[in-house]
Amino acid sequence: MKNKIFALFAFTAITLVTPYALAQDTMEYDKDFSRLYFAVGDYGAFDDDNSIDLRIEYRPASVVFIDNVKPWFGAEITTEGSIWAGGGLLYDWNFADDWHATPSVGAGLYHHGSGDTDLDNTIQFRSQLEISYEFDNDLRVGGYISHLSNGGLGDSNPGTEVIGLSWSVPF
Repeated sequence: MKNKIFALFAFTAITLVTPYALAQDTMEYDKDFSRLYFAVGDYGAFDDDNSIDLRIEYRPASVVFIDNVKPWFGAEITTEGSIWAGGGLLYDWNFADDWHATPSVGAGLYHHGSGDTDLDNTIQFRSQLEISYEFDNDLRVGGYISHLSNGGLGDSNPGTEVIGLSWSVPF
């Protein structure tokens, strides 16, 4: 079942990304555009209980707080039925030609699935660091590590990490 969900997610992401990659010579972008972000990762990467994590996020360009600090809104679901939905702030740092580091923090609501580590609270905080490469057509492919934790709001604070791959499509 996990492999079928992963294959479906990968097929969907590739289907959405391919037209941008094929049209890279003809597409002109304003460098300040919104992004749709897709990711797949190993939920519980350092735990015995791990599953596949699927994510989608919206990263609007229209709101900039300070310099490159922008909001993001997203949701993730695991193959074991855990769900997290929330939002936060990110900083998009172009640290070298075509390379970006994007640290982000946020908070959201969490529902525990059947086989994942129980994070012991409905409110969960997420911190993440993503490193991505930006192609000429502004499509980005990257890798990330994130941490989910209740920040001490629950009776226990087990937390969990997710390591994965991301695709970011401009629009």
